[in-house]
Amino acid sequence: MYEVIRDCRLCRLWETRSRAVPGEGPLDAEVMFIGEAPGVNEDRQGRPFVGAAGQFLDELLGEAGLRREEVYICNVLKCRPPGNRDPLPGEIAACAEYLDLQIDLVDPLVIVTLGRFSMARWFPQQSISRIHGRPREVDGRLIVPMFHPAAALRQANLKEVMVEDFRMLGALIGRVRAGEPGVASGAVADGGVSRERGTMARQEEAESVPPGLAPGGAPAAPTGPQQIPLFE
Repeated sequence: MYEVIRDCRLCRLWETRSRAVPGEGPLDAEVMFIGEAPGVNEDRQGRPFVGAAGQFLDELLGEAGLRREEVYICNVLKCRPPGNRDPLPGEIAACAEYLDLQIDLVDPLVIVTLGRFSMARWFPQQSISRIHGRPREVDGRLIVPMFHPAAALRQANLKEVMVEDFRMLGALIGRVRAGEPGVASGAVADGGVSRERGTMARQEEAESVPPGLAPGGAPAAPTGPQQIPLFE
């Protein structure tokens, strides 16, 4: 799969990338982190989260009692968008099967989404400023939405929020490992948010559901060449 990703031309990002960034981590990882897209450092090295945001992520992992080498890390997009712009719907759709396969292969107990573009897959029409750190159980595993580490580098007030959320994540993982029932009970209601984090309301307009997503959070149909199944 990594070889296919490195040679992928399903969208036009292959024309501007230096290296594709498939992801990394053990295939038996209990926790998977899904970011948005590679940045300039990731594009150069072919590895996820190796720049300043990656260094902060390493610190956050420590707050959760985790080490980088024991978690799986990847992105929604496998190639860097020019200028670090937001992912486009067609690009998200082109990479969707790769992400599906990674989730199936690793089969983690907990998936942590980093940023609004990875969050939208499981939390459609939600705001990350309202539901960050609040899990939802989907298909037998917990999905935990978090701010992207890069957001804290741009806004210092988010750093303490992320540290608090990752400390909570460590406790949450412990409860999942112990098989406690109802770990995510009442965290995020299907019809909306059961408890708003008012202190983060100013983030609302910047952290809304990404543009170009169809109702239900699925990417809108790509405008480029039709995607074909890669692995059957």
